[in-house]
Amino acid sequence: MRAVDIIAKKRDGGTLTKDEIAFFVDGYTRGTIPDYQAAAWLMAVLLKGMTHQETTDLTMAMVASGRTLSLRALGPVVVDKHSTGGVGDKTTLVVGPLVAATGLPVVKMSGRGLGFTGGTLDKLESIPGFRVDLTVEQLMAQAARIGLVVTGQSPELAPADGKLYALRDVTATVPSIPLIASSIMSKKIAAGADVIVLDVKVGSGAFMKTLESARELARLMVQVGRGVGRRVVAVLTSMDQPLGNTVGNAVEVREAIDTLHGRGPRDFDEHCRVLAAHMLVLGGKARSMAEAHQVAGEALASGRALAKFAAFVQAQGGDARVVESPDTVLPQAPYVAPLPAPRAGYIREINAEAVGLATVTLGAGRARKGDPVDPRVGVVLHRKVGSRAEKGEPLFTVHAADEGSWQAAAQQVLAAYAWSDEPVAPPPLVFEVIE
Repeated sequence: MRAVDIIAKKRDGGTLTKDEIAFFVDGYTRGTIPDYQAAAWLMAVLLKGMTHQETTDLTMAMVASGRTLSLRALGPVVVDKHSTGGVGDKTTLVVGPLVAATGLPVVKMSGRGLGFTGGTLDKLESIPGFRVDLTVEQLMAQAARIGLVVTGQSPELAPADGKLYALRDVTATVPSIPLIASSIMSKKIAAGADVIVLDVKVGSGAFMKTLESARELARLMVQVGRGVGRRVVAVLTSMDQPLGNTVGNAVEVREAIDTLHGRGPRDFDEHCRVLAAHMLVLGGKARSMAEAHQVAGEALASGRALAKFAAFVQAQGGDARVVESPDTVLPQAPYVAPLPAPRAGYIREINAEAVGLATVTLGAGRARKGDPVDPRVGVVLHRKVGSRAEKGEPLFTVHAADEGSWQAAAQQVLAAYAWSDEPVAPPPLVFEVIE
C-alpha cells in the first residue's frame, strides 16, 4: 500500500477500506507518513466526506494506535459524558458527582479551553491544589475508591488523534463532521466507558452553529459508538446564550457548588439533571427518564452529590473546604464591578460567543493553545434571555484583574445583548435526543 494512492482515492471521492484507513493512521502515528501527506489526506476527507463505515473504521484505527483502558474492575457499568464545547459549560462539575453519588462510577478525561469555549480542567485547577495530571494507575485507584475521577487526556490513549488534531488545527480541516466525530469517539472508546452521553451544543456559543449540522454530528457519533458495543445517546442542547449565569473559571466552580447545594440557576440545574438522567437510564440505575429524574433529585436533595464532590476534590489534592466556603478558598479578582443596564426592556438575545471572547480578553480563556489562564476573572450575568431589566440596575458583573481589562470586557459583553420592548420567551434547553 502507498499513502499517495490512498490520498488520490479519497480525492476522487472513493470509499476507503478498513485496511487502507488503518495503514494510513498507523503510518502517520509512527512517522512513516509525513505531515504533508497527512494534510493532503485530511483536506480530501474534508472535501469529499466519509461514509459511516469509513468514520467507524477511522475511529477504531485511532483507538488501536494506543492503549485502551479496561474499567471492568470498577463494576459492571462505567459511565462518561462529553460536551462538544460551549460558554459557561460547567456541567461535569455537577453531573459527575451527581451520577457517582447513585453508585455509578464516572471516569472522565477532559480538556482545556481554547478560543471562546471554556475547559473543565481549567475550571477545576482554580481550586487550590487540584491535580488534573493523573496517571492511568492513579485514575484507576481513585475511581475504585470514590467512584469519580476527572483528569487530563492521557497521551497513551488514541495518540493518532492527538497528532491528527494538531495538524487539522493548522491546515483548516477542523470543520469536518467525520473528523470531529472520530476524534471525539476515539478518545471516549479508548477511555473504556460502557455508557457515553454526548452533550452536543447548538448555537452562537458552539462549534455547531445550526441544528442541522449538530444533528448530523450527533447521529454519526451515536452510530459509531453503538457500532462498537457502547451505549450512547446524544442530547442536542442550546448554546445561544451562556449556560447558567457565570463564565470564567473560579466563578463557574462557585456556581457549580451552589447548584450542588440546591441553589443554582434554573437553566443550569435543569440541564445537569437531564444529562444525569440519561446516564442513569443507560447505566441501569433507572428504568425511565421520570424515575431517573427522581433518583437524581434525591441525590441532590440528600446532600450525597455535594459530599461526593468534596471527596472528589480532596482525592485529587484540592482544598475540600471549597464546598462550604468557596469565597474563602477560590481566588478572587481584584477589580469587581457591575455594569448597569443602559435601558429598560426585555433581553432578546445574549450572544454566547461574544461573552466567551470577552472572558478571553479578561484572561480566563486562551487565544492560543498553551496560553496561561487567570482563574480569578470572569463574568456573572444578572439578566438572561426572557428576563426584564430596568434601566440602571445591574445587568452583569465583570471580575477583572484591573480597570482597563474590566472596561474592555464590559463593552464586549454589553454588545452581546439585544433588547426588546415586548416580552420574550426563554430559549429551549433541549432541542432533541438522538439514540
